[in-house]
Amino acid sequence: MMRKFGTGLATAILLASATAATAGEASKASFGGTPDGKDVTLVTLTNGHGATAKILSLGAALYALDVPDRNGKPGDIVLGYPDLKGTFAMPQYFGDTVGRYANRIAKGKFTLDGKQYNVPVNNGPNSLHGGKVGFDKVIWNVDKVESGATPSVTLTYVSPDGDQGYPGKLTATATYSLNDKNELTIAYSATTDAPTIVNITNHTYWNLAGEGSGSVMDQKLMIAGDAYLPTDATAIPTGEIRNVAGTDFDFRKAKPIGKDVRDAKEEQIVFGRGYDHNWVISRKEVAAPREVARVSDPKSGRVLSLWSAQPGLQFYSGNFLDGTTSGKSGGVYRQGDAFALEPQLFPDTPNHPDFGSARLEPGKTYRNVMTYKFSTDKGAK
Repeated sequence: MMRKFGTGLATAILLASATAATAGEASKASFGGTPDGKDVTLVTLTNGHGATAKILSLGAALYALDVPDRNGKPGDIVLGYPDLKGTFAMPQYFGDTVGRYANRIAKGKFTLDGKQYNVPVNNGPNSLHGGKVGFDKVIWNVDKVESGATPSVTLTYVSPDGDQGYPGKLTATATYSLNDKNELTIAYSATTDAPTIVNITNHTYWNLAGEGSGSVMDQKLMIAGDAYLPTDATAIPTGEIRNVAGTDFDFRKAKPIGKDVRDAKEEQIVFGRGYDHNWVISRKEVAAPREVARVSDPKSGRVLSLWSAQPGLQFYSGNFLDGTTSGKSGGVYRQGDAFALEPQLFPDTPNHPDFGSARLEPGKTYRNVMTYKFSTDKGAK
């Protein structure tokens, strides 16, 4: 009996040790200060299975994400600046939370309850990602940092009534969590004290071969949408919902990102200098997340599967990276060195009633939850 008790105790100790070895950890540290003297916090989430996520309080941004390649070697697959200096010198939305209204609003104008609102124009004639001082350019409060099986960080930002021209006091929350399956979930929510419009998403630039490794044009992309939104020359949707069949925009079967990205015969490609369009995954938000995109890298074997319940998915092929931005690894980022996949409502929805509604009422909660699931393809060559 004593021997059995000892064996059981030893087994329990071994199991406890194994659990402790793989338990996730969360920690925070200072990442420097803004030009006006505000401290920026860096939160690090580690899951014990080869993945580490780093989140900045500036812009509630994903600063880095290390996940293993097919040989088990971790590598950072997120573009970003080496320090805060670049963030303010040349804003690129690297990893940022963007809002109040992600993507574009035509001419910086929309009407709500019969009243016209004007928001800052910062992208040609249009408003982009909430205006000149959107959610990407403010310090979010780090409310909660939790270790455990799924380490996480929760950040909040209170946008006052009239901020960037938007009505209503909006309280926004961003929660990053990293589980032991190498799945990173970003959950956004928001409440308001007056009717307003909301569309919040994440603007991470991905390169599955590794940040600073060069072009992503050979990485293979699948988008689970049979239609997309054509735009005018200023990237505002025309209102048409166009079938992707027979076009450069058909990614229903995975193909290299760069296969058709230089097709000068396609006006939409010329307008965007590549892909910078919204795919129609569904006509409205669905009840449960489903896979909306999948990307695989033949060099590293890394695979990204994106899950979301949002109706739209903006795919951007890094068209405006022009070699003037220095990255974390010391190199410069050039056109096509990354891609972005942004689950969201359709661009300019407030000016296109047929697109649905971006309206948020007091007493209601806006939500946008996206999960990036990482794995490896041993046979991807």
